[in-house]
Amino acid sequence: MSKLLTKLDFPRGPEMKNRFMLAPLTNSQSHEDGVMSEEEFHWLTMRAKGGFGLTMTCASHVQAIGKGFPGQMGVFSDDHLEGLSRLAEEINNSDSISNLQLHHAGMRSPKEIIGEDPVCPSANEEFSARGLSLDEVKKLRDDFIAGAVRSERAGFHGVELHGAHGYIICQFLSDEVNLRDDEYGGDLEGRSRLLKEIIDGIRSECSGDFMLGVRLSSERFGIKLGESKQLAEELMLSGKLDFLDMSLWNCFQEPQEDEFKGKTLLQHFSELKKGNTRLGVAGNIRTPQDATKAMEADIDWVMLGRAAILNHNFPELYAANQEFEPPIIPVTADYLAKEGLSPKFITYMSNWGFVEGQDDKMKEALKKA
Repeated sequence: MSKLLTKLDFPRGPEMKNRFMLAPLTNSQSHEDGVMSEEEFHWLTMRAKGGFGLTMTCASHVQAIGKGFPGQMGVFSDDHLEGLSRLAEEINNSDSISNLQLHHAGMRSPKEIIGEDPVCPSANEEFSARGLSLDEVKKLRDDFIAGAVRSERAGFHGVELHGAHGYIICQFLSDEVNLRDDEYGGDLEGRSRLLKEIIDGIRSECSGDFMLGVRLSSERFGIKLGESKQLAEELMLSGKLDFLDMSLWNCFQEPQEDEFKGKTLLQHFSELKKGNTRLGVAGNIRTPQDATKAMEADIDWVMLGRAAILNHNFPELYAANQEFEPPIIPVTADYLAKEGLSPKFITYMSNWGFVEGQDDKMKEALKKA
């Protein structure tokens, strides 16, 4: 049997029935106040029912000022609890682990969306962002923790901290963006302090069986590979995480930095000491063959994004035939609608070269979305 089809346990939380996780995907389907929409519910629960061992929500912002894109689902208010509770219950009832991703866009929160200048560890001219005061950093930390507490109240098995892709935790980790001269800046220890304090707070405020994961970028976004590897190993050996999600952009490519070439990004991270933390990867895993190849490294699970958009039941298809052929993009808007994407999500995916041959009916629907 393929390793992908075997079960996986974690230090905390339920056992995963297979090694497929649904990636947290931007989709712009929810309401502007952060309340979950019916379209968001349908998209996510369709994947849970399609066989994913863990179903992760899209990035959900922990502060109103941290909203990164239109139609983003939120977790910063008790007003969100009703929708989140309904979502968690349906995912759990579908024999999939429910996980909510906690997010704050920081300097990447568009002013036209949040109505004010975005915030950043330090003032950033490129993004017209103001630097956070020390009190605001501590409030940010507490709001991430509150988001986890709220997620557990809603019934989710766990949360993932979005520390990747140039969003606020990643901004703190970057020595190019974070120019603070207090305890939250300086060397890697200082720049990772916010992330570690959030982890400690969640461990303190949530139940002993509540799952906690972190997503990190390996490089890009002001992140250096050497520091990324150092932090990844430190977090995995801390005993405080259940899983580490390395977003590699392309698992099978070599790093950008010359000193690390000669091995793929996947190899760089699979060779780290893990302790009891489960390590998984995302990045250009689009076919059954890609998934099988990734699992040949010493990792525990794979995360699917684009592949899950094209096949809501990718794990079931893989179980039936490990050589099945996914559709090749672009696909029609009608195909994506049958895969559970709303007109808003289809519009978003058209920016990524996913959509072709939209019929007049769908074009009209997209205009109104």
